[in-house]
Amino acid sequence: MHFTRKKRSLNTNKSLSMYALLVPGLIFIFIFNYLPMYGTLIAFKDYNIFAGNNPIDAIFKSEWVGVKYWKQLWSESMFRQAFRNTLTISIMKIVIGFPIPILLALFINEIRSVLYKRTIQTVLYLPHFMSWAVIGSLLLSILGTTGPVNTVLRTLGLNNVAFFMDANVFPWVLVISALWKEAGWNTIVYLAAIAGVSPDLYEAATVDGATRIQRMRYVTLPSIASTIMMLLILRLGNLMAAGFDQVLVMYNPTVYSTGDIIDTYVYRIGLGQLNFSLGTAVGLFNSVINLILVTTSNLFSRKAFGRSIW
Repeated sequence: MHFTRKKRSLNTNKSLSMYALLVPGLIFIFIFNYLPMYGTLIAFKDYNIFAGNNPIDAIFKSEWVGVKYWKQLWSESMFRQAFRNTLTISIMKIVIGFPIPILLALFINEIRSVLYKRTIQTVLYLPHFMSWAVIGSLLLSILGTTGPVNTVLRTLGLNNVAFFMDANVFPWVLVISALWKEAGWNTIVYLAAIAGVSPDLYEAATVDGATRIQRMRYVTLPSIASTIMMLLILRLGNLMAAGFDQVLVMYNPTVYSTGDIIDTYVYRIGLGQLNFSLGTAVGLFNSVINLILVTTSNLFSRKAFGRSIW
């Protein structure tokens, strides 16, 4: 027993350096994730930034109004519109964008030429490192009235398409541009999971006469199913995050009816109109919905497939 305690003590001492590496990350999380939670009180107060000696003291001294702003949310037609748009755009991105990285990873894995494979991966990863401000400017130049796309349409005798002014077209611009930017980068996790599949499974399937498509379907996909499910749960947990940076640099008042999302609504109400209480209430509502979604999807995955994050 003395030997066991001594061995445990030695293992702990050896791991101290590893535990020390956690300290900066824990401090970062505490400062930027937990301390700001005090600010959620603004959603239940009639916040006046001049009520205290500083903005933080003003939170404590502002008048408590309970759920006043929570009730006001659903009386705001712009909020209901933003809520609907957030769900619509997020669901479109999941339905269209979630399977594409899986398919890309499956086909990239089948490429045998190392040079060709790395070239394809580099081309697919590159858009991820571009900011939405840059991509928004590029898309405006390409899809604008005088851009090459509309120039080709006019040459073919077709009418111009107002990609950034037509409320029916704008959501598709968001979905397709997000897919182009992130699809290649999202394949990294799936390629890493595929790399862990035992080669013996592929050899056995080849001996049994399986084609490449059949090996992807019956060997690769089942082997990475847990990874797919984990990422799907995480994506569903962020269902209410439809892409603030992307929408902010692309939308305008003419497409608010289909392009305004909760995050941009909070930005306009909270900072644009200085209605901090209502903006905080909307943001807190968004976070609560995300928490419910990730918990529910994790529970469903555990019950239905026997796989979950926790």
